[in-house]
Amino acid sequence: MPDIGRRNALAALGLLAAGRAAAQGANQGANQGAPQDWPGRPLRLVVPFAPGGASDLLARLVAERLSAPLGQPVIVENRPGAGATIGANAVAKAPADGLTLLYGTPGPQIINPSLMPDLPYDPVRDFAPIISLVTAPNLLVVHPALPVRSVPELIALARAQPGRLTFGSSGIGASSHLAGEMLKQRARIDILHVPFRGSGPAIQELLAGRLSFLIDTLLLFTEHRATGAVRAIAVSTPGPSSLMPDLPTIAATLPGFDAAAFNYLAAPAGTPPAVIARLNREVNVILAEPNFRRRLGELGLEPIGGTPAETAATIRAEAVRWREVILAASIKVE
Repeated sequence: MPDIGRRNALAALGLLAAGRAAAQGANQGANQGAPQDWPGRPLRLVVPFAPGGASDLLARLVAERLSAPLGQPVIVENRPGAGATIGANAVAKAPADGLTLLYGTPGPQIINPSLMPDLPYDPVRDFAPIISLVTAPNLLVVHPALPVRSVPELIALARAQPGRLTFGSSGIGASSHLAGEMLKQRARIDILHVPFRGSGPAIQELLAGRLSFLIDTLLLFTEHRATGAVRAIAVSTPGPSSLMPDLPTIAATLPGFDAAAFNYLAAPAGTPPAVIARLNREVNVILAEPNFRRRLGELGLEPIGGTPAETAATIRAEAVRWREVILAASIKVE
């Protein structure tokens, strides 16, 4: 049920974002607009990862476009560490004035609560969702020497050689790890997880033939796929990806499989609803811009948009879905 609900929600958001944003903007602007002097000061967009990654890049694109309609700079601040909890905690503890925002990925509110029992913040009560930004389809790629060209062939090989195939990830609890665990659970196969410190080292091991496969962000493999250094066999989204329409889905073989990463914006709990509404309206407009959507496509990202309530519902559904995977795999972070 969580998979079905999420698919329907994301489809609705993608199709209706622009129209809903316009209607919502008109109503909120008339009835509960943000204070006339807000923001009045620069905003801080906290990215809980180091500079240079996909999240950092998208955060900077959003910040650049958001500055103009708000009339203030939106400054990206990288606060990496502890699986995104350091940056998330900084936002949770910030004043609830709408001037400090979180660039949310699955870690802070969705995955970490199931991995880390002693979080320094409450993943639900300490944040106010603003808007769903994008989904990042993951790509299942294998080393070219592996004699498989489809998900059924990969599953068959894993069953014929239990414990022999390996999949890498960017770290324990990362989306690339959980995607592999979901595949393992849904296909009922015995495969070995090999964690690394980041996607880069994992990709290098795959290129060297020391890993069987990876399931990670589509953008990471664009060049390697073009040169034949890896073989892409499926995407992790429930339906075909508009970014790679030539590839089948893992879900075509394993119904309900969905391992696309979800990104969003949030503010500290207690941020005035009028400020949340203003930010939501402005970002919906950005997500509807053809040039911005084209840029997202180049980065392997698919825009969502929608209301704060829809974002909150997606966060809740995602947390339940990934908790099931984490518990079944007995994954723990020390």
